[in-house]
Amino acid sequence: MVLVGMMGSGKSTVGALVAQRTGRALVDVDAVITARMSKTVRELWEEGGEAAYRYLESDVVLEVLRDDTPTVLAAPGGVVLDPVVRAALADSIVVWLRTSPSTLAGRVRPGDHRPLLEDSPAETFAAMAATRSELYRQVATAIIDTDGRAPETVADDVVGLLACRPDEG
Repeated sequence: MVLVGMMGSGKSTVGALVAQRTGRALVDVDAVITARMSKTVRELWEEGGEAAYRYLESDVVLEVLRDDTPTVLAAPGGVVLDPVVRAALADSIVVWLRTSPSTLAGRVRPGDHRPLLEDSPAETFAAMAATRSELYRQVATAIIDTDGRAPETVADDVVGLLACRPDEG
């Protein structure tokens, strides 16, 4: 199963809870890339730019999707921009953790590992939502709104979806 959504929507946190509750492995793409490359997301982004980092993201997501091992995949926020990844997601349970731009802006901290945000997170999130929301909707099997909800409650909803489809994604 795959969790998609904007950065800060809770994919890593909710993914860890879902993995723990279901006995699935968690694959957090940013963590995989950081471990493989021995550099932070920000360092990789600054060295190679957005296109190079997006390639790494897509590569890891496609690798995990090809593997039959039951996993919880915390996908990067921008991975839906890649049409190859969007097509590959068709065979998985994909849960969009939908979060408003204002909530997202309140969750991030200046100078963290998210190079796209810089000095104006609220405006950046609003622009990203305008660009990506329809792509998330296209790939989503289910949509879970996260505004004002604890990660544990969101994880309960995700686990409930998996219980309805135990042999999928």
